[in-house]
Amino acid sequence: MIIIIRFIHLLSLVVWIGGSVFLVSVGAPSIFKVLPRESAGDVLGDIFPKYWIMGYLCSAAALITIVILSYKEGIYPWARIGLLILMAVLTLYLGLVLAAKARDVRLRIRTVKDTVKKETLKSEFKGLHMKSVALEVVILISGLIVIFLIARSTI
Repeated sequence: MIIIIRFIHLLSLVVWIGGSVFLVSVGAPSIFKVLPRESAGDVLGDIFPKYWIMGYLCSAAALITIVILSYKEGIYPWARIGLLILMAVLTLYLGLVLAAKARDVRLRIRTVKDTVKKETLKSEFKGLHMKSVALEVVILISGLIVIFLIARSTI
């Protein structure tokens, strides 16, 4: 049974971090290269809600399995647990709070006629996007550290 729990733990991390690496390094750049900017934003606007759900599921699986493994083996890898909690909280914040704000601003950019207001909204969107990218980088680096710590450990 422990081997299955370990497998689920590793699988959740591989899918979560691998999905992030793919989206950031291959998916988004390719979409913006091939499609006009607005269409590319629409495609990513469709992808991201699914991406966040994947993150929620993987973070829950990673946290549940590390707690079970820790209890079963009597070893509590607090650094890994802490990083996974941080990653889960940031993923929830990005998907439920920041993404909703960005989506709202993006929709308002399309409907506003006043060019000054439109530029203000574009600036606001850019700020939200940069914050999102920065937090996604924190999640990615934290995930890579967790994987490294797993490679060094016994559980």
